[in-house]
Amino acid sequence: QIRQKSTRTLVQKPTLDEMAKVKAFELRNNKTRDELYRQLEDLKTELSQLRVAKVTGGAASKLSKIKVVRKSIARVLTVINQNKKEAARTSYADKIYKPLDIREKKTRAIRRRLTPAEASKVTRKAQLKLTHFPKRKYAVKA
Repeated sequence: QIRQKSTRTLVQKPTLDEMAKVKAFELRNNKTRDELYRQLEDLKTELSQLRVAKVTGGAASKLSKIKVVRKSIARVLTVINQNKKEAARTSYADKIYKPLDIREKKTRAIRRRLTPAEASKVTRKAQLKLTHFPKRKYAVKA
């Protein structure tokens, strides 16, 4: 006996969680600054309504949606802050002094280390010593 698999595929409806979820790449590519702030306000009002529903004993679906909305708010804020920082980077690109959060992080030790130009400098005394007593060159027979 050979059983045939059904050719039907199940198509699930998106749940409340998936509908409210905000994708960061969509925010970066398609939204202006004002639209991002508008969406942030909408999400915050939605969150406050969900919290009211939680206190009054709302449905379980609403309670589970609180987490999704909070994460969506965080995503929107992240994109807003990334855009601000990128704008600051472009405006300070040709300047010598930059804000601390735009400078290269690296490590504390690397930031305090001498620059290659400073490290290669030689004192006057060392220069005279090198000219009067140059390194001896030896040829070794093999």
